[in-house]
Amino acid sequence: MSVAPATGGRTRASLRRGAGAAQTPLVLGGLVALVLLQDRIVDLLDGRAVQAWSTMFVAIVVQALPFLVGGVLLAGLISAVLSERILARVVPQRTATAVPVAGLAGVALPGCECGAVPITSSLIGRGVAPAVALTFLLAAPAVNPIVLVSTAVAFPGQPEMVGARFVASMAVAVGVGWLWAWRGGRVPMRRRDRAYAPGSTTWNKYTDDVRHDLLHTAGFLVLGAMIAATVNVLVPRSLVDSVAGSLLVSVLVMAVLAFIVALCSEADAFIAASLSALPPTAQLTFMVVGPAVDVKLATLQAGTFGTPFALRFAPLTFAVAIASSLVVGWWLL
Repeated sequence: MSVAPATGGRTRASLRRGAGAAQTPLVLGGLVALVLLQDRIVDLLDGRAVQAWSTMFVAIVVQALPFLVGGVLLAGLISAVLSERILARVVPQRTATAVPVAGLAGVALPGCECGAVPITSSLIGRGVAPAVALTFLLAAPAVNPIVLVSTAVAFPGQPEMVGARFVASMAVAVGVGWLWAWRGGRVPMRRRDRAYAPGSTTWNKYTDDVRHDLLHTAGFLVLGAMIAATVNVLVPRSLVDSVAGSLLVSVLVMAVLAFIVALCSEADAFIAASLSALPPTAQLTFMVVGPAVDVKLATLQAGTFGTPFALRFAPLTFAVAIASSLVVGWWLL
């Protein structure tokens, strides 16, 4: 009976050695191809489109990475230190009441949409209702003081734009939270269920959570940045200028643009202000949709909560953000 496992072990070892031997010629062949084609590759990389793509890709990653790291560090702290008993005291028991409380909590906890994803996952793992945690996910990057101050700087002398952004973004967070509490229970959602080694200390749990979440979410951040940079290069700026005459069309175009450009919420107001030919409501739409749902955020959500969740949550958020922007823009702008 002892011969079979040994034979199986030798077979697996042989397969690994065979795979390693096959990889060597592939690597060498790739290096030779790079050397032979280096002139063409250099010419390709010197192209304006490739340079624009690489600049946009690096800008998105560099802009979002500090906030992602900060969110991961805070998420690890929540997971390792915060207990369900403390959360039960702070968060109201009724979901309908807890949703607006979570929205207001976003004002006190500045952060980017990238960092809010691991924090939301950690909150759900500690027993917070998904609708409540998702409300925080939408509110934190959109209504915090840093974002509001940057909006005031981008739109000097227009306090109504700052107020409209706050009201519209809070309406999106709370509205989606209530809708998710009503119907979201039927949507499959990957839950955080981390197992720790026996005898792990609080520090061990914290470092384990941070290491896992950072490696997991960083990959999806890079993927989302690649998609956003690609679309940025392909979509001509003249398309934006050509729709300024129609309010509804300009709102829809700015919503789509916010989704694919994937700017950080602390910087998107300056881009919206630069598009001064557009109606104020369209500029507002750009600032409301972006922090709520973009291609980078959707990939992070798919990697954290599962693709079925992202395929339902992203369209819902997108639609509510457009509706909120139109109503608040008509009311305040």
